[in-house]
Amino acid sequence: MNKIKFFRVDAFTDHLFSGNPAAVCMLEDWIGDEIMQSVAAENNLAETAFIVPEGKNFGIRWFTPSVEVDLCGHATLATAYVLFNCLGFKESEIILNSPKSGQLKISMQNDTLFLDFPTDTLKKCNEYEQISNCIGYMPDEVYKGRTDYIAVVDSEDKILNLLPDLIEISKLNARGLIVTAKGYDVDFVSRFFAPQSGIDEDPVTGSAHTSLIPLWSEKLGKTTMNATQLSKRRGKLICINKGNRSLIGGKARLYMEGEISIG
Repeated sequence: MNKIKFFRVDAFTDHLFSGNPAAVCMLEDWIGDEIMQSVAAENNLAETAFIVPEGKNFGIRWFTPSVEVDLCGHATLATAYVLFNCLGFKESEIILNSPKSGQLKISMQNDTLFLDFPTDTLKKCNEYEQISNCIGYMPDEVYKGRTDYIAVVDSEDKILNLLPDLIEISKLNARGLIVTAKGYDVDFVSRFFAPQSGIDEDPVTGSAHTSLIPLWSEKLGKTTMNATQLSKRRGKLICINKGNRSLIGGKARLYMEGEISIG
């Protein structure tokens, strides 16, 4: 019987039962796409990361319960936590090779993990009416990044009280929709919805912050910012604008480890 080492980690949080849960599956070699997709569907988490050793580095791919995605921040953070804290990785920096997002680096400073991701490029859009149908009111600004739409609104309260129309969001030609505002106690806040990717609302979305970091860095005139994703589980992120790279920092906690039997 084939077995896969399995870990479940709460990412972007300093305590269990908050942040964003991710599964991490350690493989010796790549297995079939259909099997990885089936495992991700069985896990029924926002993302499952699959990892394969590649010399001193690792290959990584991410699957939601329904599709493979180009990039996932919280599952990458969870992967780094597993490698550093569960599997005894001794180097100061982990290098992950993604077939869709290139080389990704993760370092640890004290107990905070920092993702080094490519910064997104945003374009202003005119789809105000379409985004208004998604969130119930007219946004102040609309942008489109590599994978997501971004709606900027004028208060944190609107983010907290938002009742999204998931059917309308699923019609967007994008991975999902980020809704964001300036924060009261942090620099900025957000929520992320991606029903077209099998995730009605993602608890904490590291990859979305590759879009939010350049946006809010320009608006606030800051390169280092604190952010909160205002889902029910909440998540805390440290965001650093390094030009064409974004550093996204957060903590993580192990919830479960075991084995998956696939044959």
